[in-house]
Amino acid sequence: MPKPLAGIRVLDLSRLVAGGMLGMLLGDFGADVVKVEQPGRGDPLRTWTTGDRPYWWRVYGRNKRSITLNMAHPRGRHLLLRLVPRFDVLVESFVPGKLESWGLGPDALLERNPKLVIVRISGWGQDGPYRDRPGFGTLVEAASGLAAMTGEPDGPPLLPPFPMADMYAALYAASATLMALYHRDVHDGSGQVIDVALFEAIFSVLGPLAAEYAELGVVRTRQGSRSRNAAPRGIYRTADGGYLAVSASTPDTAERFLRAYGLGYLLEDPRFATNEARVRHARELDRLVEEAIASRTLEENRQIIERHRLTAVPVQTIADIARDPHWQARGLFLDVVDEQGFVRMHRVIPLLSETPGEIRHPGPALGADNDAIYRDELGLSDEELQELRAEGII
Repeated sequence: MPKPLAGIRVLDLSRLVAGGMLGMLLGDFGADVVKVEQPGRGDPLRTWTTGDRPYWWRVYGRNKRSITLNMAHPRGRHLLLRLVPRFDVLVESFVPGKLESWGLGPDALLERNPKLVIVRISGWGQDGPYRDRPGFGTLVEAASGLAAMTGEPDGPPLLPPFPMADMYAALYAASATLMALYHRDVHDGSGQVIDVALFEAIFSVLGPLAAEYAELGVVRTRQGSRSRNAAPRGIYRTADGGYLAVSASTPDTAERFLRAYGLGYLLEDPRFATNEARVRHARELDRLVEEAIASRTLEENRQIIERHRLTAVPVQTIADIARDPHWQARGLFLDVVDEQGFVRMHRVIPLLSETPGEIRHPGPALGADNDAIYRDELGLSDEELQELRAEGII
């Protein structure tokens, strides 16, 4: 059965996480993703190592082919323009204006291939006063409102411990790419330019911040793990040092939780009788829930949760997830063979019943596919390839 994106070719000029994850998602479902990297250096994702192993690259570079190309050199730009007509999608994450300075802006690319879908990923967007600013996800997460409302009330703002903004941007970019391809191929449309800003991607998933502020002047502040929408909600320590996450997001789940822990009498107290009241008095409610959970071990809490089907779970690490029978049954992890044995990574997500994706190989060596692309597709001779290597163009 052909993969859903079989026949789609992606020329990926991006670096780091957002473009890397976008290319991974498209490649997982059959697109031919050709990663274009700086000769001798490659994507900085290759330098994100653990124990000298570039796991970030091996995972997020999976299912891609790698070629090297120095686009700062005129001959490199000429080679890129020769490649463009052979591809359906081009992805880039340079600071806005960089491609234009090389004569490789959307006008030039679309002139070569009017059906090309160009995905431009940046921190702040392709226009506006901040377009020229560096746009790492950390900066965006701080500027977007996320950090300001993350952390304990009496503590500093906190940043997420992973590239959250980049990954949300990649998800938006993937859906936008498919929409643009559908428009092109089903409605006989033209190619187009997709502008994905990391700031807008992360801001869009923070809830109705703009509405709350515009109409009520509300500025969300840090409140730890509590929710503004329901209570109890948070992380609670057990007697033996474990942690339990509780999310009573509906009145029924909150009431069932309180009764299971012997706190049902609180439902007669006006401070805790309704969801709105419990949210207003979340601090007082938290103290009582903390005491109830802290008086029991993690296993004792787990038994209460399972017996009463409560909306709570132990806080897990990757070590816990790796031995969890549910995720073993679901096949969450795959061991993908590489030159050092194998790399364990998450399987293709999401699951499609008729046209599932697959992992064909981990992230390749730098320039591993130069010959396949430049010689076999563009027809360059071995002598030309040797000359281009000597000049640092590939």
